[in-house]
Amino acid sequence: MRLEDLSWPEVKRAKLAGKIVILPLGSFEQHGPHLPFTTDADIVTGIAWALERKRPGKILLLPTLWAGHSTHHLAFPGTLSARQMPYIQLLVELCGCIAGMGARKVFLLNGHGGNDVPARAALRELKGAFPKVRFVFASYWSLAAEAVKAVRESGPGGIGHACELETSLMLHLHPDRVKMSRARRDGPKHADVYRRVDMQRARPVYFVEEFHEMSESGVIGDPRLATAAKGKRFFEGIVAGVLAFVEAFSKW
Repeated sequence: MRLEDLSWPEVKRAKLAGKIVILPLGSFEQHGPHLPFTTDADIVTGIAWALERKRPGKILLLPTLWAGHSTHHLAFPGTLSARQMPYIQLLVELCGCIAGMGARKVFLLNGHGGNDVPARAALRELKGAFPKVRFVFASYWSLAAEAVKAVRESGPGGIGHACELETSLMLHLHPDRVKMSRARRDGPKHADVYRRVDMQRARPVYFVEEFHEMSESGVIGDPRLATAAKGKRFFEGIVAGVLAFVEAFSKW
């Protein structure tokens, strides 16, 4: 069930302690010259809706939080971002409302890499405030890493931002919003393993960079390899990977 479709008496009768409440996290930020600002929110919403359709009796799906922590994209006009501390507080406040409804298992399903650090900090605050509620956080590409690896054609550095993965997913979900004629490869070109950017390989060293320091166009990776057919395969593999976690989480 989706919260946006319910009235308050229906929520009261829903017995949320026996359901998994999913809050999708997106962003409103630049995605190169070929994808819209809503790309992260569009993709994570599509995944979340697919999960709810598969398990409507087990999941209460919340509306996607479209604003994210995207300060590293602010050099590109149009990006809307919350700074880190306000974003942490926003997650704490929203999750507190969810806990107040009687939920005992809350899953923050992430669709934007910049949300990772503040979301983890929010979970630390929530643990202290609501010790009987289980809050978890995961990005869809992490839960479906093997499925993504099986479909991608790009080498190291090919999947980062507005890339083969995200562009293929958008061609599958919202083809009318993709301008493939403007797609181009961009991003760090050095071979330094400590600075390489790829969604499937965590850097061994942590440091902060602004996005315009890594990419002139706002793209990291190779969106030219994207196709709608590949997007369908990515999407189905991602939904299966995230659903497997949901099933496991329901038994925690």
